[in-house]
Amino acid sequence: MKIQDLKRKIEGKEARIAVIGLGYVGLPVACEFARAGFNVLGVDIIEERVQKINQGISPIEGNEPGLDELLGSVIEEGNFRATTNYQDLADQDIVLIDVETPVGEDHQPKYIALRLVLKELGPVLKSGALVIVESTIAPLTMQDLVLPMLEENTGKDINQGFFLGNCPERVMPGKLLKNLRTVSRVVGGMSPETAEIMVCLYQNVVDADLDPTDCITAELVKTAENAYRDVNIAFANEVALICEAVDGDVWKVRELVNKSPGRNMHLPGAGVGGHCIPKDPWLLIANVQNEFQPKLIPAARAINDSMPLHIGKLTQDALAETGIDLKDAKIAILGYAYLEDSDDTRNSPSEVLVQFFRNQGAEVNIHDPFISEYGGDVLEIIKKHNAVVLMVKHSEYLTLNINSLVTVLETPIIIDGRNIFSSGVSTSQDYIYRSIGQ
Repeated sequence: MKIQDLKRKIEGKEARIAVIGLGYVGLPVACEFARAGFNVLGVDIIEERVQKINQGISPIEGNEPGLDELLGSVIEEGNFRATTNYQDLADQDIVLIDVETPVGEDHQPKYIALRLVLKELGPVLKSGALVIVESTIAPLTMQDLVLPMLEENTGKDINQGFFLGNCPERVMPGKLLKNLRTVSRVVGGMSPETAEIMVCLYQNVVDADLDPTDCITAELVKTAENAYRDVNIAFANEVALICEAVDGDVWKVRELVNKSPGRNMHLPGAGVGGHCIPKDPWLLIANVQNEFQPKLIPAARAINDSMPLHIGKLTQDALAETGIDLKDAKIAILGYAYLEDSDDTRNSPSEVLVQFFRNQGAEVNIHDPFISEYGGDVLEIIKKHNAVVLMVKHSEYLTLNINSLVTVLETPIIIDGRNIFSSGVSTSQDYIYRSIGQ
């Protein structure tokens, strides 16, 4: 199949689309193309997830507006089905790859899932099919890993036997469908013609700019934009630590800094989590180590990684003021997901904090309204604890106030990692309150 033939099939919505990896990115992507009128096949290695999806049940438990309804409708209409069988990919014209691309403890990419997909996909890939990697990858990965693996496993040459591109997603939990529809995309093709065909494809689901370019630019843009955010958060966190050291208030400082033209100081907080920001800065610099040694990006990562332990230190010091050793303390953690109103626990700062407390001998209990094993009545769970530590700004916690927390605590210690209780703090009350940057 020639690339112009593929374009005609896309324009007529006759192209058959497959999405490999049905997680936070792949599932909504598959549903959106099915909604647009394409026949969509989803592939995932987790049988339970596939079964749920085929029943019209979303495996994503966080608050995702519209996703449950959209999945149910496209399954009922017959435009979307899921499978664990790679052989079903043999008649697919377009294959989107949406698998995890983590980094290891050495901060280098660990493309286990991506390599497995390329190995399994190669022998069944239809001649003339278009393969698009939507996962975030280090610059040069398309050139040095994806292309050679596909050529080896298909026995075909690029732009003859198959076409290849990279269109990194720009979504976040809680806004998956909204981001897919309204946020611009960088569309990288292994040839200009492929990039243009990809624009033609994504116009069916994206109501925003689609910028055609080459693969290296697409890889650089996605990793750079997340590294940019990480560095800015690290700056806010370091200013917060400075404010604590000199008895300042980072929240007032931030407010006034941002009145200066061109300034946008980010929010400091208890840590940075999720699948993207903790790893994408490492992906950005993964293939430059032989050329130069980056300094700013690793420093930002170190600052942000330290914030959960800083919360631990604030808690330890507050307990010591009441004569309680951390090893004898009973501590309640509010929020275990990395993001408010989400069930996504990937790289959760709370996980780091919980491990720190337990390593010191403390008893730790966790509440999170979006994670079934940590659900329940929040005030019942924190009852008789020595301290409560707020780590995630879930909507449910915004209805709480300091007095309600103090009433049920054994000792009145509140550590606020997201600054949601500060407006209710009173110096006349008999409790200890600590917040980032104050």
